[in-house]
Amino acid sequence: MNFDFSDDQQAIKRTAKDLLADRFKFERVRELAEASAYDDDAWKELSQLGWPGIFIDEEHGGQGLGMVELVILLEELGYALAPIPFLSNATAGLIIQAAGSDEQKARWLPGIASGELRGAAGLVRQGEAKLVPDADSADVIVLCSSDERTVVERLAADVQPVATMDTTRHFARVRADGAGEALEGDHRQGMSCAALAVAAELTGVAQRALEMAVEYARDRKQFGRPIGAYQAVSHRCAQMLLETEGARSASYYAAWVADAEPELLALAGSMAKAYASDAGWRVCSSALQVHGGIAFTWEHDLHFFLKRAKVDALLWGSAADHREKVADLSRAREEASVA
Repeated sequence: MNFDFSDDQQAIKRTAKDLLADRFKFERVRELAEASAYDDDAWKELSQLGWPGIFIDEEHGGQGLGMVELVILLEELGYALAPIPFLSNATAGLIIQAAGSDEQKARWLPGIASGELRGAAGLVRQGEAKLVPDADSADVIVLCSSDERTVVERLAADVQPVATMDTTRHFARVRADGAGEALEGDHRQGMSCAALAVAAELTGVAQRALEMAVEYARDRKQFGRPIGAYQAVSHRCAQMLLETEGARSASYYAAWVADAEPELLALAGSMAKAYASDAGWRVCSSALQVHGGIAFTWEHDLHFFLKRAKVDALLWGSAADHREKVADLSRAREEASVA
C-alpha cells in the first residue's frame, strides 16, 4: 500500500513551501506581528491561486479536492507562520459545507472559496465564543456548540477584539444573541474538520521549531564540540522529532479518514487535535531549552512559534477536551460491538 502523496499533492506541497518561504521571510512576519497587521497582498495572491477553496465543491466555486490537500496547505502555513486569515476562513467554509442548507451554501461558499468574502468560526460555551480567529474582519461568522450552530453576519453579532499572546493572528469574543440563521445539517463533521485544520497548522509550527533547534544544536559549540553532540541535547531533539512526526501522522490519517471513511472522522479528528495540541507546545518548549538564554529574548524568532502553539492548542477544544471525546467515542464503539 502506498502511503505517500500523489503527484498532484506533491506539487501542491512544493508550490506552497516555495511560495510561502518567498512571501513570508521572517523579517516580514515579525514586521506584521509588531504592527498587528495581515499581508493583504499575499492573501489576494493566494486567493487567485484558489487556495481558500481547495476543499470546497466545484459547484460552489471551489477546486473540489479534499481534506488531505487542505491539511497540506495548513501545515505549510503553520511552518511559515503566515499572517493571513486562511485558517479562520477555512473553518467557516468547512462547517457551512458540512451543515448548511443549499441556500446557505450558495450564499456563502463561493465568496469563501474565492477569498472575496472572509469567514470565521468559533466554539460557543456559556452563550459566547470566547476565542474566534479573525472575527473582527470577517463577513460571516459560524458559531457552534454541542447542540447548536448558527451562521451570522458580522455586523449582526456582538464582536469584541481580544488580545492574546499570539500577535501574528487577530482574535475576538463573539455573541450572536439570537441573530443569524441556524445550520440545519449535521455539523459534527465540520467541527471535526475544523479541529483537524488546527492540528495540521500545529504540525507545521512544530516542524519549524524542530528545525530551528537542530540547526542551533549543530552550529552552537561548547568545549569545542557542537552542543548537539551531547546526549542531553540530542535526546531532546530526538523526542521533538518523534512528537512532530506523531502529530503529522495523526493529522494526515484523520484527513484521509475525512475523505474516505467519514464515519470515523470524529474519533480520528479528536485524536489528531489532542496529540498535536500537546506536541506543538512541547516541541516549541523543547526548542527554547535547546537554544538556551538567547531564545528568551524578544529579538529571537522562536517565541512567535511558541505563542502560536499555545493559543492554537485552545482552539476548537483543548487536548484534554479531545482526549475525553476520544474516550467517550471509544467506549461507545465498544458497547455497540458487544451489543
